[in-house]
Amino acid sequence: MRVYIPSTVTQLRTASDRGSVPATVGFGVTASLRSEYPAAEEDELEYLAMTDAARASLRLLAGEDGAGGADGGHPAAGVRVVIAADVDAVTEYPQGDRAAVRVDAEITWRQVAAVHLDGADAADAVRAAVAVVDEADLDDPDAEFVVGEAESYELAWYAPDEIRFLLEELG
Repeated sequence: MRVYIPSTVTQLRTASDRGSVPATVGFGVTASLRSEYPAAEEDELEYLAMTDAARASLRLLAGEDGAGGADGGHPAAGVRVVIAADVDAVTEYPQGDRAAVRVDAEITWRQVAAVHLDGADAADAVRAAVAVVDEADLDDPDAEFVVGEAESYELAWYAPDEIRFLLEELG
């Protein structure tokens, strides 16, 4: 199954250095997601799962030191990260988000199919969304609008072997 793991630049750097991504919660094409969109093609469902992972990345950014504070101007503070990996063992969370899965084993870097990150043009919108993502999760319409602005930016695609160069650029 292709799983989309929400991440941050800090976590991506650690995973790249270690050569693996820890077992964690991710997002994939689950029975629940399929039932919401019965006419959707597989690639459309995968895109929805990736979008859910990108929103979860906002939550991770909100939890990192400096995400909205003094380091908020650092390039990595305004970047959503989603790691796409092909894994065998997942457990669906039927009581959780529509696409939520638990990855049952550590993911080796060889299993990583791609990494998706925001471009520099999304940084301001992402920083603003990080500041209000909790309120958006509680259905605050103003906060949801701000998060929607960040989500309107498409994530760029990178091959796994490009990540070390990208991380150097991000500092």
